[in-house]
Amino acid sequence: MLAYTYVRQGQFQLLEKPKPALRDDRDAIVRVTLSSICTSDLHIKHGSVPRAVPGVTVGHEMVGVVEAVGSAVSSVKPGDRVTVNVETFCGACFFCRNGWVNNCTDPQGGWALGCRIDGGQAEYVRVPYADQGLNRIPDAVTDEQALFVGDILATGYWAAQISEIGEGDTVLIIGAGPTGICTLQCVRLKRPRRIIVCDIDEARLAFVRRQYPDVLTAAPDGLKDYVLAHAEHGGADVALEVAGAPDTFRMAWDCARPNAVVTVVALYDGPQTLPLPEMYGKNLTFKTGGVDGCHCAETLKLIEAGQIDTTPLITHTFALRDIEEAYRVFENRLDGVIKIAVRTDG
Repeated sequence: MLAYTYVRQGQFQLLEKPKPALRDDRDAIVRVTLSSICTSDLHIKHGSVPRAVPGVTVGHEMVGVVEAVGSAVSSVKPGDRVTVNVETFCGACFFCRNGWVNNCTDPQGGWALGCRIDGGQAEYVRVPYADQGLNRIPDAVTDEQALFVGDILATGYWAAQISEIGEGDTVLIIGAGPTGICTLQCVRLKRPRRIIVCDIDEARLAFVRRQYPDVLTAAPDGLKDYVLAHAEHGGADVALEVAGAPDTFRMAWDCARPNAVVTVVALYDGPQTLPLPEMYGKNLTFKTGGVDGCHCAETLKLIEAGQIDTTPLITHTFALRDIEEAYRVFENRLDGVIKIAVRTDG
């Protein structure tokens, strides 16, 4: 089968690899119908994910059809259309039982697919702990509609859940990339009084204005003054940092009001500074970490009900055989790209 593979730092290559087989009675084999490229894949390419294993097939955003299941798998069966979760989790350890599946203590737990074990930018993928890692796609939901459920939409849903958003709040979202837009959609479900989205890219802000005319947009320059002018209590009640740029962590807490929640969604390339003397008296609550992606069934129901729609994020579609060109377009932000769908049957 064709599989896009992490060969060494700085190099991915489309290779022929054997079709995966069941290794455990809790595994499933999924024929991938649609996958996507994530910024985290670029982090692997550029060497900023030390745990990534050379030789692994990359890709952790995918949907497909179940081909085979192990004897202990009960939630899906061959022929089911499914989303694949970015996280591998056992469902039984202390952290999984509390819903903190990102911290699963199983040796295969956490971000494994496309990082430590073969992922989904391929024709087939083996999914460990299939009962936790796969969710059936409702018949009325297309592959395109479900494509981001297991990763960036799960991230947005988790971020909105933990941010303690109230209906009277002003919410600031820093970053209008794909994860920022998914976060925005999930924040809107909380019905806050006001949402402000900040990004350095005017094209992304224009996208927000077209798709969500009720949302305010702002550039980084002068952001604090803009937030102060549109917030009731000296800053945002909730600030979500989804950009991961060198100065956006500071921007998030600086624009937050005293006693606000600051949720860090972004994955940084390097350490961030926590200048506690400057923060003294603001009494901020910081929430950080990787997505606990265990609510995919809920987001699929929201998609089916028309309350979430991430298909406008898909601006380009490529066949798997053309994935190197897809990466070139995505990495260099060419041709107005936001997200790319990769078809294995194209």
